[in-house]
Amino acid sequence: MNREKVVFGFFIVSALTLNFGFCLGDIDNPDHHHLYELFVVIVVNLVATILKLGDRTQMGAVLLATSLVADLQLICAAIVWGVATHVAQAELAGSVMASIVSLASGALVANVISVTILVIETVIIRR
Repeated sequence: MNREKVVFGFFIVSALTLNFGFCLGDIDNPDHHHLYELFVVIVVNLVATILKLGDRTQMGAVLLATSLVADLQLICAAIVWGVATHVAQAELAGSVMASIVSLASGALVANVISVTILVIETVIIRR
């Protein structure tokens, strides 16, 4: 067993599952989506992105691209949350929460693609 690959797979799958957990619930209900969960999703996605930087294969480039897309969408979701609560100084409306969850859902799709590519690469290496 290669510990480096275990850590790599752990962060990629954790990014997917944490992102799924954040997106779960009513899209416009702020009580179903927690700020700290979004923060953890962003941190784990950034760690997964850093781990993908060293891979110079074509699959590695696609993995990095999907991770960068997920990071961008999650950071945009955090910016929308921050602007809505600190700049506008209002409570989160359902429409703003729907925008935040939509951005996080886009990141979820990117994470699903990333895990799918990881599984395909693992199956190819086994043959």
